[in-house]
Amino acid sequence: MKKLFVFMLIVLLCKISSAEVNVVTTTTVIYDIVKEIGKDKIKADYICRGDQDPHFLEILPSYMMKLRKADIVFKIGLDLEKWLPQLIDGSRNSSLVLVDLSINIEKKDVPTGKIDASRGDIHPSGNPHYWLDPENVKIMASEICNTLSDFDPANAEYYKKNREQYIIKLDQKISDWMKVMQPLKGKDLIFFHSSWTYFTSRFGINTAGYVEPKPGIQPTPSHNAEIINIIKKKKIKMIVMENYYSANAPSQIADITGATVVKVPVAVYGIDGINSYIELMDYIINRLIQNM
Repeated sequence: MKKLFVFMLIVLLCKISSAEVNVVTTTTVIYDIVKEIGKDKIKADYICRGDQDPHFLEILPSYMMKLRKADIVFKIGLDLEKWLPQLIDGSRNSSLVLVDLSINIEKKDVPTGKIDASRGDIHPSGNPHYWLDPENVKIMASEICNTLSDFDPANAEYYKKNREQYIIKLDQKISDWMKVMQPLKGKDLIFFHSSWTYFTSRFGINTAGYVEPKPGIQPTPSHNAEIINIIKKKKIKMIVMENYYSANAPSQIADITGATVVKVPVAVYGIDGINSYIELMDYIINRLIQNM
C-alpha cells in the first residue's frame, strides 16, 4: 500500500508539473507574442479576431466561456477593450489573473483638459495602438514572460529563453524595417484613424491629417474638403487605413486628388497569410513602400 501511495503521488505531481497554463488574450497580436514565449507550456486563445475593430466588440457567451477556463488574460489596456470587464464578470472566474500590457509603455496622445464626447472617442490614458511600434512589442514580450514565470516558476527559464530568442529575431527585423522605411522618412501621409501615432514616430513619418475629423467620428463633407486641400497642397500620395473600416470617404478623396488608398490589417490574422506579428509588420511596410 505504501508503494502504491508513493507511486500515485508521483503520478499526481507529474501531472501538476506538466499542466499547461491556460491563457486568453484580447487581441491576436498579444496571442502571437504569448505563443512565442510560452510555446508548448501554455494553451492560448484570443477573443477579438484580427479583422475586427478592437474598440467595439459584441458580447458573446462563447467569449465568457473562454475566460471561465483561463488562468491568465492579457489585454492591451488604455481603454481599448472597454468590453472586457463585462466578459470577465460573465465568466465567473474569480481566480483569473488580468494583466495590462500597457503598464511600461511610454504613452502617446495623452489628452489634457476636459475630456468629453465632443472630443470623439479619445482614450484618457493615452493612445492604445502601441503595438504598431515594434520596439514596444519587446516590452510586451518581457511583461508576458514575467507573468508566465511568476505563475509557472518551474518553467521560468524556459520562458526567459524563448523571450530572448524572440527579441533577437525582432531586433533583426527592426533593423531591416528601419532601412526599408528610409525613403518614407520625413514624408507626409494621411491616415484614416489615429492608430498610427506610434508607427509614425518610430519610422519618422509626418501625419498631415486624419480622414476622421475626431477619433471614432464619421467623416463629414467639410472635413473631407479640408483633407483634399491638404493632399493637393502637400502632394501627398497615400491615404493609409485599417482594413476593418469603410473606405467610402477615403475613396472619394482619392478620386478627387489622385492619392492611393492603402488598406492594411493592423492585427495578426487581419487578412489571409498574416499569421504572426512579424508577417503583419512586413506586410504593412511593404505596402507603404510599394505605394510611395
